[in-house]
Amino acid sequence: MTTTSQSINDIYQTAKEALVAYGATQSVAHHVADATACSESFGNVICGLAYLESYCIQLESGRVNGSVEPRVERQKPSAIYVDGGFGFAQPAFAAGLETAVTAAKENGVASLAVGHTHTCTSLGYFTEQAAAKGVICIGMTNASPVVAAPGGKTPVIGTNPIALSVPDGAGGMAMHFDFSTSAVALGKIAMAKAAGQPIPLGWAVDAKGNPTTDPEAALAGSLVSAGGYKGWGLGLMVEILAAGMTGSVNSLDVGGLKKAEGSPHDLGQYYLMIDPSGAPEFAARIARVSDAIAADEGARVPGKKRNVMSHVEVPVALWTRVQQLAKGA
Repeated sequence: MTTTSQSINDIYQTAKEALVAYGATQSVAHHVADATACSESFGNVICGLAYLESYCIQLESGRVNGSVEPRVERQKPSAIYVDGGFGFAQPAFAAGLETAVTAAKENGVASLAVGHTHTCTSLGYFTEQAAAKGVICIGMTNASPVVAAPGGKTPVIGTNPIALSVPDGAGGMAMHFDFSTSAVALGKIAMAKAAGQPIPLGWAVDAKGNPTTDPEAALAGSLVSAGGYKGWGLGLMVEILAAGMTGSVNSLDVGGLKKAEGSPHDLGQYYLMIDPSGAPEFAARIARVSDAIAADEGARVPGKKRNVMSHVEVPVALWTRVQQLAKGA
C-alpha cells in the first residue's frame, strides 16, 4: 500500500475544509476535524480520516445536522444534560464540558449525559479533555448492533466502549484507556476483509453462531464480547447508561454508522466526572500503582508513553479522496 506523509495540522485543516464544504458550520467543523486529527496523531486510523467521507456524505443527505446548536441543561446540581439535536457528538460534548466540570468540583461528582448525536468515534478523545481540567472522567457510548450475547447469534448491542482518564494534577493524565467491550472493534474486521486477511478465532461468530476466521462471515454474523460473560455484562451496563440515561436509542435501533441514507444515529454518551481534590493522598495512591506497574519489565501503565505524532503516513488513495472532499467533490 502506497502512503504519503501528512502533518497532523494539514489533516485537521483539510478535514475541516471538507466538512464545511458539505454543510457543517465553521465551529462544528473545527470540533469534528480536531477529533479526526487527534485520532490520526495517536495512530488510531479507524477513528480518523477513515470516517471523514461518511461524515461528509451524511451531512449532504441530512443524516447528521452540521449546523445545530447543542442545548445544555443543568437538570440537577450534579446532573448535566446536552441535547445534541442529531448533530455531531464533538460540539455537543464541548458545549456541556465546562458546566459538567464545574458541577463535579462543586459537588464532588457530576454526570454529563449527551443525547441525540452522531457516533462519537474515539471515546477517549472526550474523557481526556475532562482529565485535563482536573477531574477523573469515565465515559461510555453505544453504537449499531454488532455484538451477540454469549452463546447467541443475533446482534443486540454495539461495541459499546468504555474510556477512563485520570488527571495527574499537572494538566496531563496519570492513566488513560479506551476500549470496546467487544473482543475487537468492528473496523478491524472491515480492514481485514479489505486486505483479504483472516481474523483470529475469538473475535466473531458467523450467522449461525459458529466461531469464524472469515471476516466476511463475521460481518454477516456477530462480534463477541471481550472476556465472554464479563465483557457482555460491561457492554450491557454501557447500553443502559448511554441509551437509557440520555434519551437516545438502543443499539438495536441504530442503522449502519457509515450508511449514507437513513435516520440519524441518535446515539448517546454518558460521562461520570469525579473531583479527586478532596480525596486524601489521591496522587500518592495513583503513584503507588503506577510505580508498581512500571517496575515490572515489559509492563506499561495505560496511557503512558503514548506516541503523539506530528506527521503520519496516510494511504495515497485515502488522502486523494480527502482532498477531493475538501473541494466539495
